[in-house]
Amino acid sequence: MDEPIQNVAPRDAFARLELDAEAQLIDVRTPAEWTFSGHPDLAPLGKFVIFAQWSSFPEQIVDPGFADQLSDTLAERGVAKDAPLFFICRSGVRSLAAADAMAAKGYTRCFNVADGFEGPLDGDRHRGHVAGWKASELPWVQV
Repeated sequence: MDEPIQNVAPRDAFARLELDAEAQLIDVRTPAEWTFSGHPDLAPLGKFVIFAQWSSFPEQIVDPGFADQLSDTLAERGVAKDAPLFFICRSGVRSLAAADAMAAKGYTRCFNVADGFEGPLDGDRHRGHVAGWKASELPWVQV
């Protein structure tokens, strides 16, 4: 039986990205989310985020070519199938599915960034304050 994808706290994911030159961060949100909500910034680590949209907006239709396209991107970058891959989305749901899809393609060290980039809603129904990458005060940019 396949091992389930492990959830990793944002700070732990960042630390592993910092310590392991082979580790990659893959943001599976939509281009609108990258633009309007911002995205993780790995420049302090001398790395770049890989952007690979899991599903369309607003339909939420999963891209059937996602795993093949991301595999091609990883191969072009020289990323081995045993490199640690950390997947992130808004709240951790799409990224878990994306990590699962890549594990099914033979990538052996796929992880989900728990609570994603913005985390759950707070008491005022806003994201980015309770948990996730932003709330953990990790580097991010908005363009």
